[in-house]
Amino acid sequence: PSTSITISTQAHVDFQFSSQELTLTIEEYSERYCKPAAETLANNIDTSVLALFNQFSNEVGTPGTPPNSFASLAAVGQRLDETAAPQDGRVLILNPQAYWAMANGVSNLFTRSVAEPALKGFLAAIANFEIYLDQNIQAQTVGNYGGTPVVNGANQTGSSIVTNGWTANRTGLLNVGDVITFATVNAVNPQNYLSTGSLHNFVITSIANSDSGGNATLNIFPAITTTGAYQNVSNAPPAGATITVTGSAQTSYFQNIGFCRDAMGLVCVPMELPGGVDFAARQMFRNISMRIVRAYDIWNDVTPCRIDILYGVAAFYNALLCRLTN
Repeated sequence: PSTSITISTQAHVDFQFSSQELTLTIEEYSERYCKPAAETLANNIDTSVLALFNQFSNEVGTPGTPPNSFASLAAVGQRLDETAAPQDGRVLILNPQAYWAMANGVSNLFTRSVAEPALKGFLAAIANFEIYLDQNIQAQTVGNYGGTPVVNGANQTGSSIVTNGWTANRTGLLNVGDVITFATVNAVNPQNYLSTGSLHNFVITSIANSDSGGNATLNIFPAITTTGAYQNVSNAPPAGATITVTGSAQTSYFQNIGFCRDAMGLVCVPMELPGGVDFAARQMFRNISMRIVRAYDIWNDVTPCRIDILYGVAAFYNALLCRLTN
């Protein structure tokens, strides 16, 4: 399969300095201006990439409970193993609550190489994950669902499933990014197509509403595929199969993520350099292109300056990322 990336996000940081400041504090230019600007742009990119979490379906963890044990991380590793994700290069990104709960949880381990760094506030590689703290981890607010939902009709496949049993006339029944499972529908290993023994997670791709009869059509990802090269489930959901939504209605849960490199993509392109300015330049660092433009305001004796990036992000490979809710 293939996908496309829309490069439409332009982030910038602008600042200015006077001729006096440029004359007297030129040696502090990088520390006072460039470093804070670069941090802001990096934060913009980081936030954009992490916002892709709601396009991925795999999810483990206990909603409302911060992960605080090796078993919590092992659940992420197990799910990635079940989807045949590569063992190398695995990364786990935790929000502050989860990170410090995990540090506290592993500080009592007898394994010295794990416990000692945790006491210093640093999590070593655990469960084959390099672990990082990130304040930009985002939360999923579960829809206002209710009732006893089931699948309405047997042998449904694809990305649109007809259901009923929901609370009638409910707007915002399920939100984009909500995760559901269908009873008896297990995931399969994409290499041998054998059942993993775990229910397959599906993510809601558009807001679902129920009608006066409690009926709702759910748009999901990935599409239910029971045969062929892209088979992803053990079987289609039978009629009357129970639908389970992860998390309580109208409640927000942070979505920490464990992933391999190719789960998501970032594309950054060099921007055009304008003419008629005091100074303009581009710099490429690790495939991220930054443009700086500087002008001069003769009336106020200041030099306005801005640094820009132009980029796009996309979710690539659903099987290479697993959400760890808390």
